[in-house]
Amino acid sequence: MPWIYLLLAGIFEIGFAIGLKYTEGFTRLWPSIGTVAAAAISLWLLTQALRTIPVGTAYAIWTGIGAVGVATLGLVLFSESASPARLLCIALIVSGAIGLKLTSA
Repeated sequence: MPWIYLLLAGIFEIGFAIGLKYTEGFTRLWPSIGTVAAAAISLWLLTQALRTIPVGTAYAIWTGIGAVGVATLGLVLFSESASPARLLCIALIVSGAIGLKLTSA
């Protein structure tokens, strides 16, 4: 169950980060409320995962899920660059997260 909490925390982290784009500096009410809610849920889920998963591993995976998710959605939603170097870097983040998962006790 802690790994499911961590996965969900990462998904809400993606929602939080993407939501920031739509808040326009927290001047739009509903996107701002959704963004703050996503951040709160993400942090709560992360704290649940930290009951069992080592903090270094959990934090690295949580931020990795967020980074890869936001970078991927940036490509789709905001037409950001999909250069080979950028895609390689995203793949390296995924590889690192998988490595941490496989080596965690």
